[in-house]
Amino acid sequence: MGRITQGLPGYAFALVVCLAGAGLFLLATPRGRADQIPRADYRADQAAAVREAPYEIVVPRRVPPGWVPTSSALDGDGGAVTWRLGFATGGGLHAMIAQSDERPPGEFANRMANTDKASGGQVIDGVAWQERFRPDKDQRSLVRVLPDHTVVVTGTAGWDELAALARTLGTP
Repeated sequence: MGRITQGLPGYAFALVVCLAGAGLFLLATPRGRADQIPRADYRADQAAAVREAPYEIVVPRRVPPGWVPTSSALDGDGGAVTWRLGFATGGGLHAMIAQSDERPPGEFANRMANTDKASGGQVIDGVAWQERFRPDKDQRSLVRVLPDHTVVVTGTAGWDELAALARTLGTP
């Protein structure tokens, strides 16, 4: 036994044992899906959007359980103020709130929904939303065109998850 633990063979043996132990540790350590999703802090973009937008910004008052904010992008180029806030849903799908005062409003809605075709509508807490569906992208969108801006709740999430997100929207 003394010969295996001495010199270069001993070093190589110790290295193999350490690497095997580290590999077993990594394999045995449970990692949840939520640990692997990058989390975005959108508070700075939210505050800037509220300051810069000439319309009333809406934000989720409470994010549905298990949802993780993953992206936030604020754009004020060209005079229009556009804010996009993305989430990974509890089911691992994607949902996003996009809002802008871009003109004409129909073009913004069409671009965010990836279609200009309405597929239906639904009323969520007394508010009418137009439904749009793009089957080849498996993308569903809820669209509200208001006099001064447009709000789109969109993603690969199901209609029920998009409606749950739309239900949480309010002013900060």
